[in-house]
Amino acid sequence: MTALPCYRWRLAPDGLATRRQLRALGLRPGGQDVAAQLERPRRRRGPLVAYLYRVDRAKPVRPMTPNRAAALSAAMLARRTCPNCRTDAGYCIPRSLGMCVTCHDTPPTRKDTPP
Repeated sequence: MTALPCYRWRLAPDGLATRRQLRALGLRPGGQDVAAQLERPRRRRGPLVAYLYRVDRAKPVRPMTPNRAAALSAAMLARRTCPNCRTDAGYCIPRSLGMCVTCHDTPPTRKDTPP
């Protein structure tokens, strides 16, 4: 097992990029191994680490197909639909609440009391 080269923040050589930088260039790592790592020191905790990939070995991003676009929109609709009121909230439902903010803030009505 070989150790990865480690570079300090903003001192990585040309030809290496993080996943986000590759994505901005329209590329993806494409199954290649990590070429190096980048470390950003922090005061009270361990350093932040980012993995670097070789740009010359990166592959182009796969194009969005109609089926992938439909699956992505269906998944996002499921994340926006409130399980209580079954409406599209217009935002992703917080997992901490489990329902839209309106349903969470509305006090429950008691149906077992006689009129």
